[in-house]
Amino acid sequence: MKKYLVGIDIGGTTVKLGLFDLNGELLDKWEIETRKTEKGRYILSDIAKSIEGILNERKIKKEEVLGVGVGVPGPVKEDGTVLGCVNLGWPVFNVSTELEMILGLPVKVANDANIAALGEMFKGGGKGYKNMIMVTLGTGVGGGVIINGKVLAGNNGAGGEIGHISVNPHEKISCNCGKKGCLEQYASATGIVKLAKDALEKENCESKLRDIKEITAKDIFDFAKENEQLSLEVVDKFASILGRALANISCICDPEVFVIGGGVSKAGDILIDKVKQYYRENAFHATVDTKFKVAKLGNDAGIFGGAKLALEI
Repeated sequence: MKKYLVGIDIGGTTVKLGLFDLNGELLDKWEIETRKTEKGRYILSDIAKSIEGILNERKIKKEEVLGVGVGVPGPVKEDGTVLGCVNLGWPVFNVSTELEMILGLPVKVANDANIAALGEMFKGGGKGYKNMIMVTLGTGVGGGVIINGKVLAGNNGAGGEIGHISVNPHEKISCNCGKKGCLEQYASATGIVKLAKDALEKENCESKLRDIKEITAKDIFDFAKENEQLSLEVVDKFASILGRALANISCICDPEVFVIGGGVSKAGDILIDKVKQYYRENAFHATVDTKFKVAKLGNDAGIFGGAKLALEI
């Protein structure tokens, strides 16, 4: 009787939704606006209406839907309680119970970075592995930990927050989280640009980066591929910090594979090869051969992860 799954990824601007079969094949995907007015009170009802609309359009009965998996941008406890979502205006409340009541379908909820990791394990760069760490290098650094095929959420839903591992106790500038010296301050797109700007200030050398008004992480990696010296040094420093951090993580989680995603991952081989080099130099001998893969699902990782989450209902 059960034939379908629904995967949902709630973002600050849009909510991405996907309809899947039980094998995880994507049948349809769509987006709706994230209506954050009045502290996000309409978000879940908008999602329910949107799902019901697609089901009606496709003449699918609710009894045919196994469940709904949802990713939200905040810490989530095992029972579906979200410990506040600043970007959505949400307080602490049980999203799973609330959406189940509105929609009339079983719902399971997890942190958005964690379900992105689940999605990559399900149908992306981590397919075929059950012990995996997803590293998302974007404006910040996100992460998701999968152990024996299950998301490691932790006691407060904060498992996988690798961007806030402390890697530099001497940092003077604060991270967005309020701490100083977080991995995110060096390994994110903005962190890499900051490393480049610091190098340009300290070193009296020629660099193509000096001719660019608004430097991006892509510029730095592109010039590094051309063997531009300063850019190579910046990429090397970024890779050493990230590689060492992942080596430390591997001592605790011992993953089969690291899946690297986010906009910065588009740099390709130069990024993977350099990070892997420093990882191997710093890793415990038993974990030194951990594989590195590039994420494949892009912005769809969350809805695929939601579908996998729904399979666990």
